[in-house]
Amino acid sequence: MKIKIAALSIFLSLNLMALSIGEVPKNVTLENENGGLVVGEGAWNASSIKDKVYVLFYVDPDEKDTNAHFTKILKEKKYDRANYGSIAIINLAATWKPNIVLEAILKSKQEEFPDTLYVKDKTKQLVKEWQITDDASNVLIFAKDKTLRFTKSGKMSDEDIQNAIKIIEENL
Repeated sequence: MKIKIAALSIFLSLNLMALSIGEVPKNVTLENENGGLVVGEGAWNASSIKDKVYVLFYVDPDEKDTNAHFTKILKEKKYDRANYGSIAIINLAATWKPNIVLEAILKSKQEEFPDTLYVKDKTKQLVKEWQITDDASNVLIFAKDKTLRFTKSGKMSDEDIQNAIKIIEENL
């Protein structure tokens, strides 16, 4: 019985630390050995998620195509960039692939998609700080007031996509 209570306590405490719908994310900075911007090698800070609706992708490189169907729909929407932003944070620690190869690919992606901010997470900081699912494709949507409005780990269903688009458009 004591083991069950201890396990339940640990589980509940871990869930309390996780980023939940309606919450503002803990301020996390990715820089230096922890990661940072793909181009310019500067720091990325979660406090930059403000004043726009942001779709944030936190992705294991091995899962990069998991939600390609959703990214395609977002591109077709052509939302006004004055009110909408997109961030792709790549969980480099989630793969066996060498960082030097991935960083070269990310630099070309940043050039190809200049409206999306590409960021490296070399030490799983968002997994640790926000309790985002590791080794997965994660989609998070934040409103202009910084609050989390949507989160999905894994492949988005048609229903998930409809819900995500609705949330984006209601918050623009």
